[in-house]
Amino acid sequence: MGTLCYTASVSLDGYVADADGDFQWSAPDDEVFSFHVERMGPVSHEVLGRRTYELMRYWHAEPDDEEWGPDEKEFSRRWLGIRHVVASSTLTLGELVRSEDELVADLGLDELRRIVDEAPGEVEIFGPTVATPAIRAGMVSDFRFFVIPKIVGGGLPALPDDVRLELDLVEHRVFGSTTYLHYRPSD
Repeated sequence: MGTLCYTASVSLDGYVADADGDFQWSAPDDEVFSFHVERMGPVSHEVLGRRTYELMRYWHAEPDDEEWGPDEKEFSRRWLGIRHVVASSTLTLGELVRSEDELVADLGLDELRRIVDEAPGEVEIFGPTVATPAIRAGMVSDFRFFVIPKIVGGGLPALPDDVRLELDLVEHRVFGSTTYLHYRPSD
């Protein structure tokens, strides 16, 4: 049985993307990216929405016009080694990159519980839109935030407004100006 974790890069005012949908301000530097590679070790499944799935296609093959370094190659290897569950009512099976990827048109809590229960490791839920129902239902066992020292003034919030949780800080690190915070719900 796996656990469900939610990871997000977030502005100081709590957004994963600004009002124009831009999230490039949260791109990790080399040190943060190396940590992302390391933390992918226990992840066995990734649950993500259509837009994020399409964005992450980049990691399926090294682009012809650039050369990846060792961290990029390792991230790609790890990314391709985990199972991807895509929550989308608009994507079709023919648009999936790999036959191992699973398409779920309507990701309800029962389906998410099944995925987590069957997973041998961590199930990372990627993106606040997909994660919100699980956060509201109290299903998330680990919250991991990379706090970027920017105030974007609005946009897509990292967390739903109507949820109240008591959390305990279990790990933190500082990477230059980015702060990593790992929380678990209080017992």
